Amino acid sequence: MKQAQMKLNEAKTYQTMEGFGASGAWWAQFVGGWPDETRKEIMRLLYDKEHGLGMGIYRYNVGAGSKESGKGNFTPNRNASSFLLADSDGYDWSRDAEAVWCMKEAVANGADEVVLFVNSPPERWTRTGLAKGKIIFTANLPRKNELKFTNYMLDVTEHFLAQGVPVKVLSPINEPFGPWIEKLSGQEGCHYRAHGVRRLLRKFAQEMDKRPALQGMMLSGAEMNDLRYMNKTYTRAVLGCPTIRTRVDGIDVHGYVLKPLAWRKGKDVKRRFRQWMNRKYPGQVIRMSEWTEMQGGRDYGMTSALTIANEVWEDLTIMDVVSWQKWIAVSEVDYSDGLIYVDQEKQTFDIPKRYYAYGQFTKFVPRGAVRVEVQGAPDDLQVVAFKCATHTAVIITNHGDTARDISLGNGRATLVQTNAGMSWHDSEVDLAGFTIAAKSVNTVVVK
Repeated sequence: MKQAQMKLNEAKTYQTMEGFGASGAWWAQFVGGWPDETRKEIMRLLYDKEHGLGMGIYRYNVGAGSKESGKGNFTPNRNASSFLLADSDGYDWSRDAEAVWCMKEAVANGADEVVLFVNSPPERWTRTGLAKGKIIFTANLPRKNELKFTNYMLDVTEHFLAQGVPVKVLSPINEPFGPWIEKLSGQEGCHYRAHGVRRLLRKFAQEMDKRPALQGMMLSGAEMNDLRYMNKTYTRAVLGCPTIRTRVDGIDVHGYVLKPLAWRKGKDVKRRFRQWMNRKYPGQVIRMSEWTEMQGGRDYGMTSALTIANEVWEDLTIMDVVSWQKWIAVSEVDYSDGLIYVDQEKQTFDIPKRYYAYGQFTKFVPRGAVRVEVQGAPDDLQVVAFKCATHTAVIITNHGDTARDISLGNGRATLVQTNAGMSWHDSEVDLAGFTIAAKSVNTVVVK
């Protein structure tokens, strides 16, 4: 196969990146209580810029209190703490100490943005008294309790801000169209109709305006999990409200349900959504705030590594997302999900190849990087490039079974490679001609 001759056109620019991140839900509450050496190493691997992935965004789950009450049926580790006392409007800030430790340690290692997200409002204010509903597709937060929930979340935000945590985004609604009921769900969740999403986010925006400490704080929504169904309905509810738009500059989506579709059809769904956003809400950005591979079994090799690389590339180049956040960072189960696998009983960890594949993006594309055009990229390679303050990063993914010869112009550069035989291996190359391995994710760093 002949050499792939590509060149950068830095005059043609696209989105400006806000960064990469991951969620601390369902693992931080036990990893944060492990021996100091182990828990600190895991957080360094995720957030330290030299030692690890260098992610900049941490998603902290503000729970509904199912852990304290013991009510409801939950998959292990999926019940969550609330700071709200069960019998009064007071708070217990000592709760969820392990997860709070992980959040603060992420910040200590370099995370500059914390997102506070909610799966369900506190149990005492829900219609069922549980962190999920009982009747499918029925809202579980009564209208009379919306203001209480709003002010609770704003109190939590101000508490962490006072402690130096860089909370920049509040996400009070998560996957609102989901069937969050006891019989179907093993996690906290709350269903909202589109008009309920608008009403609650509008209330958040109005109450945030009354608090000087929250000046500049942004809201996130609607965090829909399906780009195919109902997403436009909920997007209209969010972006169609002028009051909400004072605290929202785009839409946050999840990418869980496109994988079962045919390859091209999945990409077409993303393309159509971006085109629709450009027509209806020009200038409004898209963020991928949750994604994981919906695949059972632990995969430590390049199969899942190439899958996450494909997903990030699609979202960056088709939907022009300005941030990309992984669900979840750490996994204790037999699923193709975590960036790091842990053994909860032994309190040990292992690193799969998908960690390194994700790092081919996170380590070299910082906040403020601008995507630029790559000319001449062949169809069998996935290529995306970013102009950064100190360097230009070109990420090239080769899904093929054979190595590829590449040309990216003239000069010298550092080639960082992840494939079956190496992880983040760097070497100096001549841009006029170098080779990337079969089934690999590579970053060319031009100083």
